This record gives sequence, C-alpha cells and structure tokens, in this order.
Amino acid sequence: MLIQRAQGWRIPASEATDETVFMNRRAFLAKVGATAVTTIAGPVFASACRGAVPATNGAAMGPLTNIQTGSPNLDLYPSHRNTAYTLDRPLTDEVVAATYNNFYEFTTAKEKVWRLAAKLQTRPWTLEVSGLVAKPKVFDVDALVRSLGIQERLYRHRCVEAWAMAVPWSGFPLAELIKNVAPTSRAKFVRFESFLDPGTAPGQKDHAFHWPYYEGLSMAEATNELTFLASGIYGHELPKQHGAPLRLVVPWKYGFKSIKSITKIEFVDKQPHTLWSDAVPEEYDFVANVRPDIPHRRWSQASERMIGSGKRRPTLRYNGYAEQVAHLYA
Repeated sequence: MLIQRAQGWRIPASEATDETVFMNRRAFLAKVGATAVTTIAGPVFASACRGAVPATNGAAMGPLTNIQTGSPNLDLYPSHRNTAYTLDRPLTDEVVAATYNNFYEFTTAKEKVWRLAAKLQTRPWTLEVSGLVAKPKVFDVDALVRSLGIQERLYRHRCVEAWAMAVPWSGFPLAELIKNVAPTSRAKFVRFESFLDPGTAPGQKDHAFHWPYYEGLSMAEATNELTFLASGIYGHELPKQHGAPLRLVVPWKYGFKSIKSITKIEFVDKQPHTLWSDAVPEEYDFVANVRPDIPHRRWSQASERMIGSGKRRPTLRYNGYAEQVAHLYA
C-alpha cells in the first residue's frame, strides 16, 4: 500500500538530525495508525570508566546514579574483558550514553528518558522462560546473572535512525541461557517480551501503541556467539535507561531489535510477530540487519553519525560483524 507523507518528512540523510528522524518516525506511525513503537537505546563508553559508579550526589552524577540499590551482585563488576571483541573506533563517553536513549515506554524525548526511567523498580525481577523447551523455568535475574557469570565485550551499536555508538557491555551469551532450558527440536525462533507497567512508564498510557514491547530472533541468531544478554555497562550494573536489569544485545542488527528490561523469553516453532514489523512492515522487517546498501524508505543507511563526537563514518555491512554472521543469511 502506498502511504503518502508530508514533503517535510523527506530528510536528506546528510542533514537529518537524530531528533528530527526520531520525531518524524513517531509522526509517521501515528499517521498510518501504527499499533506500537519502541526502539532500543544506544549506549556508549568514555576512556576509563570501568569501575563502580562513584558515590556522589545525583546532582553531580545525574543519570550515572540511575541504578537501583540493594544489588547482591556488586562484586561481579567490573568484569573481565573478553579481548576477542575489539573495536575500530573510540568508545563513546558514558554520560552521552546515559542521556541519549530511545525507550518509548517512558517518553519519545531521548534526553528525558533517564529521568523518567528512574521510577522503574528493577529488583526483584524475574525472567520467565517457556515454550518449546524441556526445562521451562522462572529465573530470579540476580541469581541467574551470578550463576552464569559475566564478561565485558566492546560492541558497535547502530540505530536505524543512522546514529551510532561504541559500547562496553557486561553480561553473558544468550546461548548459555538457552543451554540451561534445553529447547526441543521444534524450537525454530525465540520471542522476547518486556515489562508492562503504565503506572510507572507513562509512554505505555498511549493507546496508539501496543504494549508490552516484543521482539524475536531465529534460533540460529539467538545462539550465535555475538548475541548477548547484558546486565551491566561501563563496569557497573545497567542504569534503568539502558534496559535494567537485563536486556538483549544483537550488535549486527539495528538497535530496536535489542529489547530492554526483558521479562519473558519463549521458544516457538513459527516466526513471531515483532513490534516494529507489525507497526510499519514496509519499513522495519523481522531481520533488521545493518545493511548500508539497503536504504530506509525515508533516509540513507550508507553512513552513520557517532553520538558525542558527531563524526560521520561509513556504515559497515552487518555493522562490521559480517565474518561472524553473514553465513546466517546466505
């Protein structure tokens, strides 16, 4: 179906700012009667911030103190860095990461997410794993993180809005959790779901969108060595605006695939619906791989702007992870 758009929405990729693209997308979804929206936040890293968050006033640290207290896992951070995962660019400043987030459950304004997300209670938090598995279970997330152990990986992060970051995640491969629940041979896909709490997350009161946020991967994608469940960033636990207490990280895909604040994982035999592909299927497909040769319908994906520095770089195929994942799409 051909959808008419106002001429002002046609923004040249070289000129579009992140905020403009962001608001254009929301306006577009409202125009076509979209049922849901949420994108994933993009985090970043400055040179040496790998230890615990300093004990200082919120006025001084602001968004860097946005971590729920009472964690039994503080001793796990900073974790050992897995040097198999390196970067071709500087790590982005942590304050930039903490104040530039997409988390539509709270607000469409990136710079306000960290303030509103502070209300989210992330402890206790459970993760229900169900579906086509031999060992379905409801995990306490704190206990799960401790039992599987964590490592730090440096990953590129690429948003569909054509901005990018470089991020130090702490967590564990999704494949490790998958081993624990023993999927059956019928399991072909993995479906993820986030929290639903409109009393805490004001964006979920917008009935134009379908909540909670939901995403999916194929089993081959879910078990790939790169696919990561993150419980921390910058050498400490995840601040709430980054998707505490547990979020998905799929670095070769656009950021909206990396669902935040996960509450449910289900193994299924058919490709699951996902929020963005349901909302605007002609613009956001299930796969959502980073491909500079495939433009978005309203902007180019050939280059990306690094948040913080403003430097523009050529977009890498599969976000630079072609060696690890290209075979999945042959």
